[in-house]
Amino acid sequence: MTWMQWYTSLAKPEWTPAPATISLIWMILYPIILVTFGFVFVQTFRGKLPWTVALPFALNLVANLLFMPLFSGLRNIPLATVDILLVWATILWLASAVWPVYKWVALAQIPYFVWVSLATIIQLSILVKNWDL
Repeated sequence: MTWMQWYTSLAKPEWTPAPATISLIWMILYPIILVTFGFVFVQTFRGKLPWTVALPFALNLVANLLFMPLFSGLRNIPLATVDILLVWATILWLASAVWPVYKWVALAQIPYFVWVSLATIIQLSILVKNWDL
């Protein structure tokens, strides 16, 4: 069974966006992530930000990049759920860490946070609805 066949077979909330819509959302979010995270990492390497500010950005990036291999590659719904919860929590952490020095970076995370909040609810629903898999 291909990944898309597997995904289609999962019980999901009725309001789950179509895969094409999810892809479009990420195509909008990834440039925001690239610019803001890149800015934070450059400022950290220049010594203008402490590593403690960059840490939640790095952890978020790793967790974000791990989601699809966990979910679609391993097809491990529980582990992917833990991962998306980490993504969600680190967005809050990174926004609060960077707020005192670069408010624009924190504010730029709002669309990312809104989407990941919705995606987290969908993922939790998928976990519950497909618990026996």
